[in-house]
Amino acid sequence: MALKEYRPITPTQRFLVLNPQEKLEKKKPERGLTKSKKRSSGRNAYGRITSRRRGGGHKRNLRKVDFRRDKLDIPAKIQCLEYDPNRSANLALLAYADGEKRYILAPRGLGEGDSIVTSESCDFNPGNATSLSRIPPSTKIHAVEMLPGKGAQMVRTAGAAATLIGVDGDKATIKLPSGEIRIVNSRCRATIGEVGNSEHSNIVLGKAGRNRWKGRRPRVRGVAMNPVDHPMGGGEGRTSGGGHPVSPWGQLAKGFPTRRRSKTSNSQILVRRNGRKVKSK
Repeated sequence: MALKEYRPITPTQRFLVLNPQEKLEKKKPERGLTKSKKRSSGRNAYGRITSRRRGGGHKRNLRKVDFRRDKLDIPAKIQCLEYDPNRSANLALLAYADGEKRYILAPRGLGEGDSIVTSESCDFNPGNATSLSRIPPSTKIHAVEMLPGKGAQMVRTAGAAATLIGVDGDKATIKLPSGEIRIVNSRCRATIGEVGNSEHSNIVLGKAGRNRWKGRRPRVRGVAMNPVDHPMGGGEGRTSGGGHPVSPWGQLAKGFPTRRRSKTSNSQILVRRNGRKVKSK
């Protein structure tokens, strides 16, 4: 669906660009596939703010999304496509042949009435899920597992797709949307195709109030504060800080890697997202 720009009858509509999705079902989510979402507003168990600029926003319910895709060899039909306030991608409500219903990420190009299946002998059509060892190289995939049976953890955002480079024994090499190339177990499952709702990244909110609906509070620049409030504050006239960007507590904000060197999955990365090759030990 094309993006919609508005004739600015009001100041709110002057810069507003939305993605009207007429194919989405305008109804309440499936009752048995939702649960309440408790919001912390960025506070820890002691009530202290540990994650700034969060709070307010509209009430939400969590949708129970099937990231495991462990109903094998049972065909399912897409009943409808639904909006999910907790993620950028839309959801597809599946009705399996045995009567069970589940949510999955809505793949691009699929709609109401289409059939999909999770199987080790399925066709390579969008929406079908199977092991990486069966998928041909250069195929676009999404909802990729990092460990067999754990459920999809990678490539789940709207419009995203990874590329399967190749499979060698029990190892599969995939290229992620960020450009990172990593190795995963070839028994891990992935879904064929791209995630739908690719126009999501082109939405322009148009006003600050839309951010407040999402639970995002205003963000004040450090250079606009006083020296007592931020290391980059103060100065005569407008300044850019006069030093490297830091947090209010002096922690450097740019120019160094934040990933832990002791992380176990580091050995699975061949090329970083910045294009640097990882040296093998």
